[in-house]
Amino acid sequence: MTSPNPSPWTWTPSAPRWLDRPVSLLPFTGPDALRVLHGQTSQSLLEARPGDWRSTCCLSPTARLRGLAEVLVDDQGAWLAITAGDGAALRLAFDRVLFPADQVELGPQTPGRWLRPLAAEAAPAGPGAWRPLDGGGGWWLDGHLLLLEGTPPPPQLASLSPPSAEEAEFWRLYQGEPAWPQEINDAFNPFELGLADRVSLTKGCYVGQETLAKLASGDGVKQQLRRWHREPHQGTEPPMEVGMALQTGEGTRAGQVTSRLRLADGAWVGLAMVRRQALESSTLWAAAGDALVPVSLSRPAAFRDPPSSPSGPGRRVGLP
Repeated sequence: MTSPNPSPWTWTPSAPRWLDRPVSLLPFTGPDALRVLHGQTSQSLLEARPGDWRSTCCLSPTARLRGLAEVLVDDQGAWLAITAGDGAALRLAFDRVLFPADQVELGPQTPGRWLRPLAAEAAPAGPGAWRPLDGGGGWWLDGHLLLLEGTPPPPQLASLSPPSAEEAEFWRLYQGEPAWPQEINDAFNPFELGLADRVSLTKGCYVGQETLAKLASGDGVKQQLRRWHREPHQGTEPPMEVGMALQTGEGTRAGQVTSRLRLADGAWVGLAMVRRQALESSTLWAAAGDALVPVSLSRPAAFRDPPSSPSGPGRRVGLP
């Protein structure tokens, strides 16, 4: 893959491709399944009905992002498909907040696959509807496909060649999709990462709600995720690295690199968390060893702006 000047972000897929990534599936069964997930994730779920699916976030009590997930509601309760994050750690955290009085049973972690179209524009997140895969073993979520481990993809997908690892990572960076542990960690919240469409501010008390409500009703987030790219360097300029500091032309600290990928022509692309004061800058400078190299900023394709509407306070609960 090369980086067409002046920006690599004009990319479009050359042929139909499907991303195929591992996921962790957690079954919640019982009449309290949605109530528990409603209180322990960021999306509104109490009004969901069998056949619905919602995109949500798993958060810490201080609203740090621990994982991205899809909730598939069925007659028995719901499946939580963790599409990014540490599935084993999240299952343990959910298990710790369940009480004997809760009418819900958390089943074992099951591996699965998340198949999505590789396209210039990301498919919108839920709410939506799911339908079972013919023959069982999976679910269609609009144009996406969620499979239990061992279930073969349908013929119309099996015939498509998968993207290379570089193409798949480039697509993630192009969209601005956070990955674990680069962007999904104890440092960043959903609003900073452009995930506002996965968060409800009107559903009442849930884990991380207090912090998110303050961000929405107060001064807002102090940093946001942005894409960056650096043209092929000359000579001995050092490579880009995760954690590398970014600064303005005046030398003011402006953010840090969270992900990076080197392209075949020597250019670099990636994601960075950029401070609010520098979000309108088209160029920042990366401190690469003793050198300062320019990187160009742009807004990720799938980034959703943080909300500005206020929300009432709630007590703090949630995953340990």
